[in-house]
Amino acid sequence: MESHIVKIKSINKVTHDVVSIVIPKPDNYAFTSGQATEISINKPAWKEEKRPFTFTSLPDDNYLEFTIKIYPAHKGVTNELLSLQPGDELIIHDVWGVIAYKGEGIFIAGGAGITPFLSIFRYLHSINKMDGNKLIFANKTKADIIYEKELRSLLGDAFINILSDEAVGDYKQGMITEAFLKDTVASFDQPFYVCGPPPMMDAVLKQLANLGVGDQAITLEI
Repeated sequence: MESHIVKIKSINKVTHDVVSIVIPKPDNYAFTSGQATEISINKPAWKEEKRPFTFTSLPDDNYLEFTIKIYPAHKGVTNELLSLQPGDELIIHDVWGVIAYKGEGIFIAGGAGITPFLSIFRYLHSINKMDGNKLIFANKTKADIIYEKELRSLLGDAFINILSDEAVGDYKQGMITEAFLKDTVASFDQPFYVCGPPPMMDAVLKQLANLGVGDQAITLEI
């Protein structure tokens, strides 16, 4: 397995528990929007602790960006990232992942599950192909919404937020249900893209099946 040692260019907070990490892109390192790699921290105690993270930069950028949710209570790799500074080293590995854009459709994301869609949306925007896509983004609270301002700019009225633990203004409140999908989605005869925590994905996939969406129309990480 090929690996590359790279120095962190920048690390910045995106939300209260999400950071953006930017590193140089190694020569001849290529990916498509929606794909991921495994990352470890280049320190003796962490070198073998690999974790999967999705690219949120564009394939043609001369850098790689990762948007990563931190779990301080776990005392693991993501928490250790908080102690890193520009100049510290990461190890990145081969590219993998099956989430890829297959045409205009409905994107359903939960929390950090938005990350594979970020690069896709940024790419579509760069080639003026955003029209016809809709994002349903489920979070616990408004403070958890990753890159809300940018997503609203990219998607406009096709950016639908639903919050499970908070009632705020015009934001939808509750969980994604079949009734919610019927009210939000005009047609179930189109591609669907789903990414989020396993319980949320299981529920959404069951709901889509009940609404007549076949497995061949759904793109998800496996």
